[in-house]
Amino acid sequence: MRNGKGALVPLDLVKAQDQLRDETVRKIIGHALALQDQVARFKKHVFDDLEAYEDLLAQEYGATLGGAKGNKSLLSFDTCFKVSVAVADQIDCGPELQIAKALVDECMIEWAATSRIEIQAIITSAFNTDKEGKINRAEIVKLTKLDIDDTRWLSAMRAIKDAEHVVGKATYVRCHQRDAADKPWKHITIDLAKA
Repeated sequence: MRNGKGALVPLDLVKAQDQLRDETVRKIIGHALALQDQVARFKKHVFDDLEAYEDLLAQEYGATLGGAKGNKSLLSFDTCFKVSVAVADQIDCGPELQIAKALVDECMIEWAATSRIEIQAIITSAFNTDKEGKINRAEIVKLTKLDIDDTRWLSAMRAIKDAEHVVGKATYVRCHQRDAADKPWKHITIDLAKA
């Protein structure tokens, strides 16, 4: 068997538990790769089917569809099945965000004497990065909603808005079902963590 350094090790020198672990991992990976291919085919079928449907609609009404396709939902005739397509911008933040943080820090130092520690923690946590080194955009956006009339704060909020740049789009397909038209929707899970 080939080890992690690339050397071949005679099978009789490899512990039985190591052989079993290797076999187990390779079996799981085999299933995962097959499932990955199946999900990729599913995604292609979804978009091919939606495009064909929209092309038929365009032909029916004598219209020409062009450009990126956006958010949409299609329902079955009995309204018990729904396919939704959501297109979301992928946003990255530029160096203006560091300027915003410096301005907010200035405000925090000045206001620290009179503000509660909880407020300081909320503002500070907005600029903290997660384990991937990304900031929490939702928390940053919350800061921009605060009505604070301080020139430094207002400049910081403007810098936050200027820092955001759309760097791409992500398209999500979600499938739902329900038992009857008056029942709540249930998500059809295609996510291993939620299955």
